[in-house]
Amino acid sequence: MSLKRRHVLAGTAAVALSAPFVRGAHAAGKLSMGFWDHWVPNANGATEKLVREWAEKEKVEVQIDFITSQGNKLLLTGAAESQAKSGHDILALSTWLPSRYAEQLTPMDDLMADLIATNGKVNATVEYLGKIKGRWVGVPATVGSQIKGPCSRIDYMKELAGIDVQAMYPAGAPPKADAWTFDAFLKAAQDCHKGGHPFGIGLGSTADNVDTAGAIFHGFGAMLVNEKGDITVKSDAVRQALEFYKKLMAVLPADVAAWDDASNNKFLVSGQAAFIMNPPSAWAVAKRDAPKVAEQLWTHGFAAGPKGRFAPFVPYFWSTWNFSKNQSAAKSLIRRLSQPDAVEQMVIASGGYDLPSFEKLTLFKVWAEEGPPKGTLYHYPNPYDHQVLSVAGAPAPHGIAERIYTQATQTQMAVRYFKGEPLEKTLAWAEGELEGFMRN
Repeated sequence: MSLKRRHVLAGTAAVALSAPFVRGAHAAGKLSMGFWDHWVPNANGATEKLVREWAEKEKVEVQIDFITSQGNKLLLTGAAESQAKSGHDILALSTWLPSRYAEQLTPMDDLMADLIATNGKVNATVEYLGKIKGRWVGVPATVGSQIKGPCSRIDYMKELAGIDVQAMYPAGAPPKADAWTFDAFLKAAQDCHKGGHPFGIGLGSTADNVDTAGAIFHGFGAMLVNEKGDITVKSDAVRQALEFYKKLMAVLPADVAAWDDASNNKFLVSGQAAFIMNPPSAWAVAKRDAPKVAEQLWTHGFAAGPKGRFAPFVPYFWSTWNFSKNQSAAKSLIRRLSQPDAVEQMVIASGGYDLPSFEKLTLFKVWAEEGPPKGTLYHYPNPYDHQVLSVAGAPAPHGIAERIYTQATQTQMAVRYFKGEPLEKTLAWAEGELEGFMRN
């Protein structure tokens, strides 16, 4: 059978895959899927191989579209299919989209119960984002899910701040990070700034900036809106978070309020940064373009605030529309892609970038063996449950939390206060914004 190609939206990058369709008693018909188009070369190949093998065994005709997130094309695909009530049987949905489309998604409670029994529990952020009104509407995907934690320069942190990040987060062993607190983090930022290699933490309006702000606010227990939907922005915890950010911004590059998601990566790869918050994509680019920089990079856990140690976690989900004509086959394929051996193949293909959300799947060899330096990614998947994986905007109700996230309310607050706006005026501005989110 010839290969098919289909574009869900004009301009969408897609790759189609057909497996032999055998008509018979056990044939399960046709199945289409829209997966996130991976930035790591050849990473899509692992997913494609697994799908092809499953399709041959189950006698299903399959079509895969790898859809880029650039230009929001994957996001637009979901919106178009939701409105048309037609499209892929399986679609990759990022962070907030399972809650947005919850009423149109097939329940996954039975599948999730089986996967949790096999792979271990999932973190609370995955449950918050994927289990809506007590019902699972998405299965956490390996592909695209990531922790945006610290990536430090081994040499700069040791020479300028007196912190040995490899000793603090040793490869193959639990963290020894009790002293790695917000106070220690701020002092290190000040010391590295004095030494000419500041931390590269953005405060723009894009996701990387917002994710870091979320972890810092959580570390202070600073909620803008609580789980009941009450506005709680005028709290001592929020005031403490903003005071912390004011001290931190004083020792960051002057233009961080305008940074986008590429800015911190470039700052690290150029050799300027002592520290950024990012998944291993920046390290991977350094390995390719600036190997001497890559040799000095170590990925590890975030500092602990007064209310705990939090790290930004941004998961993808695999979901099935309730108007799909082949929900049974869709669940079968998602089950296959969520088995330990399949998950490990996808993690290896991504060079350790992709993260499974299940607790028993955090010790694959790839994270211990990737380098240089060897073991640099060992603590990336949080193997010792050392920190709470969080998302900015939580624990607010999803519609409000999504607005807090997409409107970058927390980074805007930090920038306003740093630039001289009185603290109470900043809080009043945020309160007005939040009230607007609730009205719309």
